[in-house]
Amino acid sequence: MTADAWAPRTGVPALTPPGVYAPQWDTRLLTRALSREDIGMATEVLDLGTGSGALAVQAARLGARVTAVDISRLAVLTARINARLAGQRVHFRRGDLTAAVPGRSYDLVVSNPPYVPSPDTALPRRGLARAWDAGRDGRAFIDRICAEAPSVLNPGGALLLVHSSLCDTRATLRRLADVGLSATVTDRAAVPYGPVLRSRQRWLVQQGLLDGDEDREELVVVRAERA
Repeated sequence: MTADAWAPRTGVPALTPPGVYAPQWDTRLLTRALSREDIGMATEVLDLGTGSGALAVQAARLGARVTAVDISRLAVLTARINARLAGQRVHFRRGDLTAAVPGRSYDLVVSNPPYVPSPDTALPRRGLARAWDAGRDGRAFIDRICAEAPSVLNPGGALLLVHSSLCDTRATLRRLADVGLSATVTDRAAVPYGPVLRSRQRWLVQQGLLDGDEDREELVVVRAERA
């Protein structure tokens, strides 16, 4: 188990064993968006695909009552340890996105799901790639979250979702509008390719998702609100 160098506003680094997504640029961008939300003691927050628990811990630090979900047993264990190290109370559930919280609704839903396009049509069921692979177009989890968001949002509640522009930001905005949510891009950042994108660069260029001369991808945070 290793300690990640970035842990927002904590004196304790986040523990991220192999197979659990470590906080990176997308986590930072989503944390910035999270900090602008009006979060208080009565705010109910759901973190879908919590990974190391960085976002859940940050929401708890802001005063929210937080539930964090991940399908990976190792991720749930890791996030639970990180919450304890940070001195924050977070309720954890193991399950498949919103299926883990049947009948519940929240004021704020945050998610940094797997979103990297993959040459493999089947989603990995185990191993490192499970933390980032999301089908040929990278939208296997994004589309599900867009479809399921209204069922877990209270009236006036909001979804904060981060992903790469490789996954088609306009498609995300359309899908959220189709389910009755008002959505907009609130944050953008151009960041260097990570090792996974570099390893797939030739395939991504062949698919028309990348330009061969590019060396940075754009990350976006989409905010969608239930009226």
